[in-house]
Amino acid sequence: MSPYVRKVPTASNATAVQVVWSKRRGRVEMEHIGSAHTQAELELLVVAAQQRLTQGQDQLPLAVPVKQRPAALEILDSRMGRLLDAIGYAYRQLGLDAATGRDVVFEQLVTARIIEPTSKKDAARVLAEAGWPAVSYATLKRRLPRYATQEFRDGLSGALAARAALGPSALVLYDVTTLWFETDTGDGFREPGFSKERRLEPQITVGLLTDVSGAPLMVEGFEGNRAETKTMLPVIRAFVEAHGIAGVTVVADAGMLSEANLKDVEDAGWTFIVGGKLPDIPYVIAQWARDNPDARPVDQMVLAQPVVMGAKADTRRRMVYYQYRAERAKRTLHGIDTQVEKAEKAVAGHLPVKRNRFVTLTGGTRTVNRDLETKARTLAGWKPYVTNLDADPGFVIGAYHELWNVEHSFRMSKHDLKARPVYSWTRESIDAHLAVVFAALAVSHWIETRTGWTIKKFVRELRRYRQDTINTGTQTITAEQPIPDDIRETLTKIHYPTRD
Repeated sequence: MSPYVRKVPTASNATAVQVVWSKRRGRVEMEHIGSAHTQAELELLVVAAQQRLTQGQDQLPLAVPVKQRPAALEILDSRMGRLLDAIGYAYRQLGLDAATGRDVVFEQLVTARIIEPTSKKDAARVLAEAGWPAVSYATLKRRLPRYATQEFRDGLSGALAARAALGPSALVLYDVTTLWFETDTGDGFREPGFSKERRLEPQITVGLLTDVSGAPLMVEGFEGNRAETKTMLPVIRAFVEAHGIAGVTVVADAGMLSEANLKDVEDAGWTFIVGGKLPDIPYVIAQWARDNPDARPVDQMVLAQPVVMGAKADTRRRMVYYQYRAERAKRTLHGIDTQVEKAEKAVAGHLPVKRNRFVTLTGGTRTVNRDLETKARTLAGWKPYVTNLDADPGFVIGAYHELWNVEHSFRMSKHDLKARPVYSWTRESIDAHLAVVFAALAVSHWIETRTGWTIKKFVRELRRYRQDTINTGTQTITAEQPIPDDIRETLTKIHYPTRD
């Protein structure tokens, strides 16, 4: 008899695939190839068995003898299925597909920026490697002007605000950064200004508004030479008016809120929490030091002091909470000790006089400023928080400390998503670029919040697992490398269905 392939049902409800080599007097010589639990697995095992039958056989000697190789299965399609599906799931959960009118081009640009930030033209290569055929570059360029419109960007912001569940009042975080350009001349929008990266080239200033978790709500680009304090109110006012929010509590760093800004915030009916500065020793801290001359404050001690701020014609009553942190005091005192030591050596003539705040020059005489040293040591570890809220100090200080979320969002956008518009030069193309980065930031934040992984790790881990569509000769099947338990658990955290 000739060898053949047979399929036999097993007790475990599987199907065993075997190669029967011979049958003699009731004795069967066979080789077990494997057991299949699905139709797809059965097809693959049958193909493997057929290849086993022909292994080592030679062709008829009609031509030069060539050893026959097993036929390779044709792969019709290959894609980073797990990664593409997870990003797409997050994109739709945030409502961005509805907000953009199911714009496939915009979704592809967002997906490509998350997988590998690059130019918009090179995004086609990124998508091709991921297994998602991209639209033509001509089509992409035709769509970009739409993404730069205020209506389109307001739609993105509205979708994200709806998912943030802000309610009639909201606690929002605000910060700015700068993005520079490789050019020497400004154009009215890209202008030299105070750079976060200490660059001299023209730049733009970007304001980012987030909720308390750091989820982006709105982004806006401003002229590179506009003061940071002049960017906040336009962004927040536009956000409030667009989404009908009655009350807003603005949380910002000290550099964001000048006295004029604070008054404008109050006049708009909003409240604020802002970090303060300590040019002098406040009364409550001085009083505590006098009452406890030989003691250090307890870690996280809070002292409160009502203050009156503003010009006499328009004074405002506010509350300042001063919190002491032992770790902050330790770092500050170490710096003071180092500077005072250098000041003493400079006064003694052992070191050249450089910038040192503890060295006082009067005529040609150098002295160590002991009064300034005493003041610095008294203030070490203290930080003020200014607010017009009638709230518990724990809430005020805790809300301010959430600013790290918006700072994290900026770091993610500038480093993981490469937000700097290297290939964008006009105002329209820059605004379109910021819209793509804004949506990519929202998707990345959503994934990070639910998985606990950074977006960089999420992409690195999932891009290795591809889904291949294979032609077996009799049917088309999908094959995939099994995913490990940690990735399956991660995908489950974002409620993404992990099909076996």
